[in-house]
Amino acid sequence: MGKAQWLDQPEDHDYPAAEAYLRLLLQPAEVVRVIDALHAAPMTTVKAKDLFRSSQLPILDEDNRHVSKDLKRIAKGEPLSPILLLRGDARSGRPLIVADGYHRACAAYQLDEDVDVPCKLASLTDLLPG
Repeated sequence: MGKAQWLDQPEDHDYPAAEAYLRLLLQPAEVVRVIDALHAAPMTTVKAKDLFRSSQLPILDEDNRHVSKDLKRIAKGEPLSPILLLRGDARSGRPLIVADGYHRACAAYQLDEDVDVPCKLASLTDLLPG
């Protein structure tokens, strides 16, 4: 299987998916500010292994149906949408939040833990009080 290819920008439907997830973690007004910040954030990359270390999320394997689907897309040479992230805060113990793209990141990790994963990264500390 080849290396994951990535789109230049997240797909439009990734933002509503991130919003739906973030509404479980943040107040509605905060979610609006975070989604706006993600739209405005520049593209960057993070190593897959660092994404998972800082998020403290488990790495799903190919038995997960969403990861399997993304691995098949990679095998076909179809590009994946970049990941939407919210920076954590080590001082307060808040891990990195994967707002959208968890399964895509897991698929990329399955192939190479050192792969650069394109993402947009917003910082909660710049947007939220306290």
